[in-house]
Amino acid sequence: MFYVIILSVIVAVLLTVSILQTRMVKTKADFLVAGRSLPAFVLIFTLLSSWIGAGSLFAGAENAFKNGFAALWQPAGGWAGLLIIYFVAPRARKFAQYTVPDLLETRYNATARVLGTIAILFAYTAITSYQFKGGGDILHLIFPELDQIAVQTFHLSPGNAHALGMTIIAVFVILFTALAGMASVAYMDVVIGLLITVTSLIAVPALFNRVGGWSGLHARLPSEYFTWFGRFGFVKGVDQGTGVAFLKAWDYFLPTFLLMLGNQSMYQKFFSAKTEKDARNAVVGWIVGTVVLEILIVAIAVLGAGLFLHNPELASRPRETIPFTARHGLPPFIGALLMGAVFAKVISTANNYLFSPATNLVNDVYTRFINKEASNKNVLLVSRVLVLLLGVFALLQGAVWTSILAMALYAYTIYSAAITPVVMGTFFSRRVTAAAAVTSILLGTAVTVFWNVQQIMLQHQRTTFIPVTWLSHDAILPAVIVSVTSLILVSALTPAPRREQWAPFFADLEPIPK
Repeated sequence: MFYVIILSVIVAVLLTVSILQTRMVKTKADFLVAGRSLPAFVLIFTLLSSWIGAGSLFAGAENAFKNGFAALWQPAGGWAGLLIIYFVAPRARKFAQYTVPDLLETRYNATARVLGTIAILFAYTAITSYQFKGGGDILHLIFPELDQIAVQTFHLSPGNAHALGMTIIAVFVILFTALAGMASVAYMDVVIGLLITVTSLIAVPALFNRVGGWSGLHARLPSEYFTWFGRFGFVKGVDQGTGVAFLKAWDYFLPTFLLMLGNQSMYQKFFSAKTEKDARNAVVGWIVGTVVLEILIVAIAVLGAGLFLHNPELASRPRETIPFTARHGLPPFIGALLMGAVFAKVISTANNYLFSPATNLVNDVYTRFINKEASNKNVLLVSRVLVLLLGVFALLQGAVWTSILAMALYAYTIYSAAITPVVMGTFFSRRVTAAAAVTSILLGTAVTVFWNVQQIMLQHQRTTFIPVTWLSHDAILPAVIVSVTSLILVSALTPAPRREQWAPFFADLEPIPK
């Protein structure tokens, strides 16, 4: 009963916030960047909530269930990226547009804008899709009868029964996102960020006590769970050595690091800030909040592994470690609060990553190429229709993919290789050219997709063009190497960009020419 009440309250609160914010939405800027009115404290929580979602709560928990505290390599990439973002945030706010492709066209050309929009569309709908899947997992744990309803009423096979829970989550997310856009997303995140942080701080000591303290946890888990690389170096139960383990750790660290540097959802929050000072101050709070909360999340997952490592139900679905631990490892009220907080975080992150590509299609395609004179009313209508269509597209992806961890790494990699190098070139180099940016986006995307196709062929025992040992790793290293190398070489071989192309991004270093 606790679970039903708490989830009902959360949904009611989120819906109320969205409806209240809807009254404030009158223009394109109101919907896309909250009228550029967000103060630092709101930015902190919306940045925190948009970053920590199913990727941390499900993919990260799956990683921790299998590898112990070495799972911290994955969020550590984001922490390292935030140290660089501290210096980028005020420049991004000074640019004050709507999307990353806005930035790409200003710095490079329209082709870079279109290619960037395509890469963001596929990466962000993939991220949205595994939020839906994570939310469906939670509903499955709280309401196991949903599986029976899915089989008997909708004639789904038992293996696809979770699709009903995913669909319910998708409906909520689409509704919340379409109502008020960025304002709805940002102010819901304040409530959700506080809820997940406070609940995690309560849950960790409770679980630590139940597992028998540090000595009890050591007794329950393999010794590798407390080492730098966990079981990263193990292949079919055999330890392949530190070298293999280190490369695997970088498979987790690097995509997260590069996604953080180029993350469009983050830049949209900076564009929404009230001032440049608010943008920079928000990053400081974000760094502290992210480090604390992601350590707590990994700790909950490792403690859950200590309690349920050999539970056959959880062993078959390790991504459900945190909600399963909340349901079976904590007192009912605390467990219900944690389950509700995880549910709310999934909703929040899905809102952010669904809203972002809808913004791209409205701002970077519709009003840029199709209807340049669109009225505010027309833009709002098209925005809401696109949120619906992209939500359906994300739902279909979630029905096809099985592993949240694999989905997360693929989405992070395609974005990191295609978008992050050219975005960093915008803020840190005057020499990068439009031709180099276009080449970098194309090659980064192509290498990631080709590598992924080769991995799928290997799973189906087909002949591959890439050595099998290489395919055991993520595409991030080859994709980024090719992307960055092409960015440097093509820039060196093509004429330098005009001053007016790079000057807006170095306005804090020297005056913009008249």
